[in-house]
Amino acid sequence: MRILAIDTALPAISACVLDEGAESPESIETIAMERGHAEALLPLIDRVVAAAEGGFASLDRVAVTAGPGSFTGLRVGIAAARAIGLACKIPVIGVSTLAALAAPLILEQKPGLTAVAINARHGNVFFAVFGADGRAMLAPRIVPVREAVRSLGAGPVRLAGSGAALLAIEASVAGTQIEIAPGNTGLDIVFVAKLGLLADPALAPPRPLYLKAPDAKAPEAAQFQPAPP
Repeated sequence: MRILAIDTALPAISACVLDEGAESPESIETIAMERGHAEALLPLIDRVVAAAEGGFASLDRVAVTAGPGSFTGLRVGIAAARAIGLACKIPVIGVSTLAALAAPLILEQKPGLTAVAINARHGNVFFAVFGADGRAMLAPRIVPVREAVRSLGAGPVRLAGSGAALLAIEASVAGTQIEIAPGNTGLDIVFVAKLGLLADPALAPPRPLYLKAPDAKAPEAAQFQPAPP
């Protein structure tokens, strides 16, 4: 089975083509960016798929990060994945951003919990906790940093994600035994592909997981009312 994986949830766009059982992808590309996902994503996907033997016709499924993450990024990535799935008549899998960040740590099979935190700003993090067997012990949510640390108990806990450093500061005060995984603040697109290969398409639809309201708010309706004649 061959899968195309797409990620636009965090400050980057990534795609890769991976064959089931392979350790490394046949083609892969990542571009770090805060904005401009919509303009850059489709050309990147075209390059990645063109570099894989057989192109789009060789794909058996598509995986895409479904969140949490950037509102705009999630919409762009999921729309592209759905369009490819429809055109190629193949299933599309939604993959949790937090699970993809946790996966490389879980595979190391070290004792204790694996926690993933993405900085959600204003003292909050997108947060989830996984057991040594990969089961979700705490489902994805948005919580204040202090509350996230309280849920971890005494540890040991391995932390990943852009919010890991925030949790580590609070954990040092709370006495929680933690370890920040080196170099694991960003998401490895290969693990999105691997989780997509393992998933049941019927149980992992490509639906966006929004855990908070958008930062940008529409102006009040009164501002759009026409001036009286």
